[in-house]
Amino acid sequence: MKLCGANFYVPLILLTCYCFWTAATYCPRDLQTCHTATSLSYTPAKLGVEVRGVNLNHELAQDVVDQMKQDVHEHRLLIFKDQGVVTGERQVEITKLFGEIKSSFESHPASPHPDVFTASNDNTHGHTDVGIYGWHIDGWFEREPHEIVVYHMVSVPRTGSTAFIGFDEVLNTLTDAQRSRWEQLWMVGNQGTSIHPLVYTHAVTKKAVMCLHLGFIERFVWNYKSKHQMVTGTKETQALLQEIHDAFVQHDEALVYKHSWEAGDFIISDNRAVAHRAAPESQLPVAEVGLRVLHRVTVAGKIQPKK
Repeated sequence: MKLCGANFYVPLILLTCYCFWTAATYCPRDLQTCHTATSLSYTPAKLGVEVRGVNLNHELAQDVVDQMKQDVHEHRLLIFKDQGVVTGERQVEITKLFGEIKSSFESHPASPHPDVFTASNDNTHGHTDVGIYGWHIDGWFEREPHEIVVYHMVSVPRTGSTAFIGFDEVLNTLTDAQRSRWEQLWMVGNQGTSIHPLVYTHAVTKKAVMCLHLGFIERFVWNYKSKHQMVTGTKETQALLQEIHDAFVQHDEALVYKHSWEAGDFIISDNRAVAHRAAPESQLPVAEVGLRVLHRVTVAGKIQPKK
């Protein structure tokens, strides 16, 4: 039997080529799915940055995680684009990278995970009328408000934006006299559930931020726990709420970033640095705008707002 004929070498050559191709293209799962911080691409948004160059559905390298933790405080909003559909379980995993999860509300039966709060314009798919009652931070009623909030729109309606505004921008527009007045105010939550300074210092960035929900503040206290302490009445409370709202939407909402959701959007927010509210259109009927399903996961606060 001849072993050195041409017919013998053809399959051997093909096998050798296949082995080289396999070695060149094979990548272990951990390398295939990991991205590095240098792969991240940033595009400035009106508030925050759009982030590309990473697939959040895949395992994240530690340097990417470290970069995200730094960037969320620097930019306040990290708007990850083109992420496809991120499962509830994966959203929880990503949120845990930033700290312990704290769920402040009852989970909806349609929620994909106990720690995922689900908001919708259809009560069979999630809680309705969420976030439309005024500018607020999430967990404003907690002793330690949420630090980080992670949003993912898994079903995108044709309209119904989420508006964000940076506290730094708002406070920098105030006159010295107005800023001084706001600095003397403490907000009292609905039914006295919480008392926080309206303006305080962010524990990480050391910048001035605010704690509020303009739809659920029951009253204010001037100079809380001082000999000059005074509680506002109904008329004064409403006037102050209107003053704050007007400062937020001044000059035809020049300071406001309205995020028009697109498929695959995934937002990580420094909750203490920005206020937000859902547009009224977010509750339009499914027949008119399509189904809206937003998944939200929140990181527990560790520090109580204080002067």
